[in-house]
Amino acid sequence: MTEKQTIELGGMNHLFSERALTGETMVLNMGPQHPSTHGVLRLVLELDGEIVQNVVPDIGFLHTGIEKNMEAKTYQKAEVMTDRMDYMNTIGNNLAYCLAVEKLCELEVPARAQAIRVILTELQRIASHLIWMGTSALDLAAMSVFLYAMREREMIMNIFELVSGQRMMTTYIRPGGLWRDVPVEFEAAVREFIEILPRRVDEYESLLTNNPLFKERTVGIGIISAEECIRWGITGPVLRGSGKAYDLRKARPYSGYEQYDFDIPTATGGDINARYTVRVAEMRQSVRIIRQALDSLPFGPVRSNDRKYIPPPRSEIGTSMEALIHHFKLWTEGFTPPAGSVFTAIEGPHGEMGVFLESDGSPKPYRIHFRTPSFANLQIMSLLSRGHFVADLVGIIGSIDIVLGDCDR
Repeated sequence: MTEKQTIELGGMNHLFSERALTGETMVLNMGPQHPSTHGVLRLVLELDGEIVQNVVPDIGFLHTGIEKNMEAKTYQKAEVMTDRMDYMNTIGNNLAYCLAVEKLCELEVPARAQAIRVILTELQRIASHLIWMGTSALDLAAMSVFLYAMREREMIMNIFELVSGQRMMTTYIRPGGLWRDVPVEFEAAVREFIEILPRRVDEYESLLTNNPLFKERTVGIGIISAEECIRWGITGPVLRGSGKAYDLRKARPYSGYEQYDFDIPTATGGDINARYTVRVAEMRQSVRIIRQALDSLPFGPVRSNDRKYIPPPRSEIGTSMEALIHHFKLWTEGFTPPAGSVFTAIEGPHGEMGVFLESDGSPKPYRIHFRTPSFANLQIMSLLSRGHFVADLVGIIGSIDIVLGDCDR
């Protein structure tokens, strides 16, 4: 192999067959600015005509250094960076991080805050699945579904803005509870949404589920078995679409999920269509959880009363010098949790979102590392794509539902 051939393969020559090195197959780039890669992702393809022989994902174009930047900030100030990773699951990222801080500091979260957390993270799950459905359908030339899905997502964004003042980067969940209680309009807005959504999901299914063109592009394409998912560390709808009923909300409940009645949707096909079926069913189950949480929403505080870690209520700052000093010290110096390390994980829209957090007893975390589902799920692209047409790649990429901010941290 000549030096020129090595350069042409971008230093990845060891990942391709001998046929690629001799020119019998083509090695082409897809991305990193391709509209169907759902972000700045480069896929290096080995093609025999139109048939995919190999796919090598190349990430790093969106690298932000979030983990190291968080280690340079106090625990409170670091949280805002979690919103910027998986920007389709900002509230879920907040929750995973706060659960780790609460475990490290042994903070108790009031029941009302737990219930509101569940409502908002399930709304976030629906919003993420709506974006997935709309963009994946658009990739396959079904434009109407994209417009309808964005219409429903807008209602969720309005609810997030109602409670936090922000549509996406809310940082509304805080260690020990929430930033503040929800406004009086919150319950009515959420109930209006969960009454509308099931009928709208029926509309999506009427457009896609039995559509012969959609089935031709999704059935039997991008197949992976449950055993292979486990071997590769794949979680979320991709795993459940291969028949494995594994969901952290059931397996290791957090935030009070053990008190809600819901099912874990699964499918057995292991293909693009099975993953579509699972996500549609998950939206219906999320509505079911939200309705139960609203019906049993308790009254009471929404923040822990442990003043070592939690700032005083805003109402006290104008009347108490001690409260003002306490607030000032927490936000300038930060709190100091005990030394130790913890790991927590939640069931995000794309799969298991885990947080490893280590403290050395200082106001800044010694080490933060995220186990993100997109990073794990992206590695099976070659397995899913081999033997399919290059035109099927856009459907396969969409079906694993990656977010590049989730990969490049």
